[in-house]
This record gives sequence, structure tokens and C-alpha cells, in this order.
Amino acid sequence: MTHRYPFYKNHAAIVLTCLSGLGLAGCSGGGGTSTTGQAQPASATPVTDLPDNAPKTKDTIALSALSKAESLRQQGLLKPALAEFERAIENNPTLPQAYMGAAEIYRKQGDYESAAVRYGQAADLTPQSFEPRYSQGLMLQLLHRVKDAIAAYLKALEIQPNNFDANLNIATAYLELEEPGSALPYAQRAVQLNPKSGPAHANLGSVYSSLQRYQDAVNEYRQALEQVELSPPILLNLANALGKIQRYDEMINTLNQVIKIQPSAAAYERMGYAEFKLYKYDEALKCFRTSVEIDPNYAPGHTGIGICLLNEYVFGKQTNDALRVEALSHLRTSVQLDPRQPYVIELINKYR
Repeated sequence: MTHRYPFYKNHAAIVLTCLSGLGLAGCSGGGGTSTTGQAQPASATPVTDLPDNAPKTKDTIALSALSKAESLRQQGLLKPALAEFERAIENNPTLPQAYMGAAEIYRKQGDYESAAVRYGQAADLTPQSFEPRYSQGLMLQLLHRVKDAIAAYLKALEIQPNNFDANLNIATAYLELEEPGSALPYAQRAVQLNPKSGPAHANLGSVYSSLQRYQDAVNEYRQALEQVELSPPILLNLANALGKIQRYDEMINTLNQVIKIQPSAAAYERMGYAEFKLYKYDEALKCFRTSVEIDPNYAPGHTGIGICLLNEYVFGKQTNDALRVEALSHLRTSVQLDPRQPYVIELINKYR
């Protein structure tokens, strides 16, 4: 990782968060064999309206409310349907269909907290049912309650160990916890279950990158790109993995694809890194400057500028003090934006 002048610490690869259909790109949600991200309600026994002269017990009120809720939901009247599902629960707390119906509406309304609670209650009533436990995990993951989500996914996988969606999502959850070793078997199984899934290959690539198995990561990212349209996040991850195995020309070619699709501070910063590693210092500096022009608060771009300028200062036998001053200014900005850079702090102390 060193050159004629040591280069800054590489930033971690972008990890795809694979959840689709519920506001996060790149993942399959939904239970069973669904890949739409839409959790499907548990099967329910049809309930018909009760005759007017039926006794008004709590059970009959609950069944009537459940029937009305299902009818309202089919008409797209979600708010009154939710009220009826909740009325059914209030009068008979043992109806899993009511909890599932309420949970689905809460999910569609974006109230993931309430949805998670109702899915969990449905799962407790039907412990051998996959869907409510899986859906609870999905809601908890959206709430960033990752450990709780993993616990729910593990229970779901006890019921359906070869469910594609659950394996994929639990792998992403373990990645969020920075536990790639735990994520690996689930990410691998997801690819085995659906070899044509781009998100599954991309997710496995991220796991391999986190485990520093960069050639394996390159292979998986390329598999992912064969299955989906060119995706800037996947291309950035591929470029990063290529850089880790010192294939800088391929890294630059990949980043050029990113820049054509979606120019970003990250793409230009990574391009600067690759140019620097190829000893093309002027090109590297231009890329880093473009990075901070796109996003003045992008710390790695400032670090790159500072490194390039210090590099030039050292090569010039430390005669041009303006280079040192400007370099330190960018390095200080970088540390202000991201204080967790001991190497950059060390450079500041050395050349101030």
C-alpha cells in the first residue's frame, strides 16, 4: 500500500443493502418464493358476515369485524379496514388473520414499528408459520433493529431453511453488524438457491470483500452485473475490489462506466486512487479535485488532494511551501469531516 510516498488508507467497500419494494434498493423482500419485497398475508379461513340475529358475543363481534376488514381491504379502503382488524383483535386476541391483516396495512402505511409488533404476535400464535416471522424480521431490519431482525430471520429459517429471501436478507443483516463470517453461509446459499439473482451475487461479493477475499468478490460482482442493468453501486464495489488486487487499469475502466452513468464524488475519488497507484499524479489530483467539487464534504476527496500535494512537495525537495500549506488545509478538512483517520492525523503532525 505504499509508493514513493505512502498513500492514504483505502475506505471500505460500499455494502449493498438488499431490500426492495419497501424503500431500499437491491434486495428481495416478501416471503415464500416471492421476490417482490411484498410480505404476503398468511392464509386465512374465509369468514362470512354473521346473520343479524346472531348473539353479540366477543367472538362473534371479532369474526364480524374480521370479515368486514377483509372486504374493506379488497376495496382498497385501508384505514377503515385497519380499524376493523384492530376491533377484531380487541374482541378476540387469538385470531392470527387479524394480526396479519393489520400488520400488512401498517407496513403499507410505512408504520414499520406497528407492523413488526403485529407480525410478531401473529407468529407467536402460529409458531410453525414462516410468513409472519419472516415479515417481522423484514420490518425490524427496516427499523435498523438488526439483531432483533436476525433473531426473527433465524426462526423463519428453522421453518423454511431454503427460503431465498430469508437467506439473502439475513446475510445483509449480518453485514450491517460487520459480521461477514456469519453472513457468508447465508449469502452463499442465496446464490445457490437463485443463481440468476443479481442482488444475491452482489451481496455475496460484499461479503467476500469484507472477508478480504477480493478475487472472489470480483467474480461475484461480475456475475451480478450479468444479471442486472449496470448499477453504479455494484460497479463501485467491483472497482474497489479490483484495486485491492492491484488491477488498476481494470479499476479505471470500471470507474469510467460509473462516471458515464452517474458521476459522483466517490467515483472520482476512487479514480484518483487508481491513477495515483499508477504514478499518474497530475491525473490523480484532477480526479480528487473533481470529487470535492461534486461534494465539498466528501472527506476522502480532501484526503486525496492533501496526499497529492504533499507528494509534490516532497518530490520538489520541500521548497514550495505553498503546496504544504494547501495540503494541510485539505487534510485538516478531511479530519474535521471524519475524525477516524489516524494516518491523516499523523501526516498533519509531521508536516505542520
